[in-house]
Amino acid sequence: MKSYNQWSHLLLGFFALTLVSCTETEIDEEKPTITVNYFGGFPQTCENLSRGQSYMIKAKVADNLELASYSVEMHHNFNHHTHDDQEGACELDPITTPTSSTFKFTESNPFPEGLTSYEMSVDLVNPDGADTADYHLELSVTDVTGWQARTSVDVKIVE
Repeated sequence: MKSYNQWSHLLLGFFALTLVSCTETEIDEEKPTITVNYFGGFPQTCENLSRGQSYMIKAKVADNLELASYSVEMHHNFNHHTHDDQEGACELDPITTPTSSTFKFTESNPFPEGLTSYEMSVDLVNPDGADTADYHLELSVTDVTGWQARTSVDVKIVE
């Protein structure tokens, strides 16, 4: 009887372990999204940004589970490089070499907890002495599981 009782407990434990191990966990297979191309989104492709002026970068972002953080970066495009998802072709200035006045901007922040959608608003101030030339504005969003989405917009700093 003792042997039967031990085997029944062992068998019951095995079935319980099997049941628990078969329970599925949700796997996130979706990247977050970034949208700049909407009424109020800024900047749009080929936008001219004046030196010494302030701008509000606006983009809508969303994720199926939860947003974690975002980053905005602006860098020169003096060598006419491209990024994977750029829309449209802008008229580019001649290829040049970056100088000490080349403008670079970076800002990274976490999202408030629990959000699945958000409109990003980031202040951008172009310095008075920034090189007038072609630039890329890159937006990056990461969700809580580590998926990341990026988009870039061609802009130009003008007088």
